Amino acid sequence: MKHHEAIPLLPVARGEGCWLYDFEGRRFLDAISSWWVNLFGHCNPRIGAAIAEQLGRIEHVLLAGCTHEPAVALAERLARTTMGRLGHCFYASDGACAVEIALKMSFHYWRNAGRPRKRRFVSLEGSYHGETLGALAVTDVALFRDTYAPLLMAGSRVASPDWRGAQPGESAADYAVRRALDLAAHLEAHGEETAALIVEPLVQGATGMAMYDAEYLRRARALCDRHEVHLIADEIMTGFGRTGTFYAHEQAGITPDFLTLSKGLTGGYLPLSVVMTRDAIHEAFHDDAVTRAFLHSHSYTGNPLACRAALATLDIFDEDAVIAGNRARSARLTAAAAPLATHARVRNFRNTGMIWAFEVAGAGESYAREFAARALARELLLRPLGGTVYFMPPYAIGEEETDLLARRTVELLDEVP
Repeated sequence: MKHHEAIPLLPVARGEGCWLYDFEGRRFLDAISSWWVNLFGHCNPRIGAAIAEQLGRIEHVLLAGCTHEPAVALAERLARTTMGRLGHCFYASDGACAVEIALKMSFHYWRNAGRPRKRRFVSLEGSYHGETLGALAVTDVALFRDTYAPLLMAGSRVASPDWRGAQPGESAADYAVRRALDLAAHLEAHGEETAALIVEPLVQGATGMAMYDAEYLRRARALCDRHEVHLIADEIMTGFGRTGTFYAHEQAGITPDFLTLSKGLTGGYLPLSVVMTRDAIHEAFHDDAVTRAFLHSHSYTGNPLACRAALATLDIFDEDAVIAGNRARSARLTAAAAPLATHARVRNFRNTGMIWAFEVAGAGESYAREFAARALARELLLRPLGGTVYFMPPYAIGEEETDLLARRTVELLDEVP
């Protein structure tokens, strides 16, 4: 909080499309989708109208002993996005809670299956899955984790397939295969006590937009099957078209055992998350004994307004050919960013779908704060992750906004020491 004495908070009065406006009418391009949640622009009329219509019906009712149409309809729509392979949905309020639920559900499944030794979790180096205690236990970002380490359950890390670690001449796919050997060795030694592997498919966000080849996911799926370990795909950031397909794991041609979703689920309107899972896992909790049931609840689980926003978001995907449009938008921004990719200070310029990132040579400890402050002066809302600058704009970004984002970022590289 002390940093705000030097860099004041941005007072936001309203939003429209990709732009935020302060109380004096100054505008700022939301190039990070307000922490990766906003898909179709601020004040999207279709999502807003859906929420307004729902307000006239029911704003909230407990989802314990009750049900309602938006929650049922959303579960059915989400199941169809996985071709019915993940046909069961458990609602929560945010991404970290979804991760907590997936971890608990995996552990409890193995307990119900008579395998109580399977209680440990493995994640990737540099992983980020949230900041509640369970989610933090499978997170590997020191800034968030270290203070609370004494409170966390024990877990294991295996090397990340982040292609920046590849040797000269080694392809991203070859490096993914090499890193999968580390996972194979770990599960060979510890598979009997491992409940689940949790990964951010294709892009590890908070560690600096670490990107990797889909071959790692294919190998991980096969290894999890071999050692009877659940695969949790944390698509809280990568889902809903962000990586070029509706879900990132689709690019590997696999299906996880658990899929966690949030952020873009409601188009950036209301807090909502969901854990999706398979029939076999659902059946393990279908029992008369209360202790075999999955005991977890949130007061606002399946909130009708949030579910209606999510249904409107899915409608836009269905009606507007969003994935195809994103491919065109991605190509346009990548072309506009060509001067960035070749800039003398830029290292590891990379792109996956609607995510771009690069490191800045010589960036010091305070670089991110200085860069963010000067970006606001150039009408850009950017929040670098240490020395990594990234773009993750709403899918509503147009050609003029694309050019402005790329051009002014080059200016910032020349300006910020």
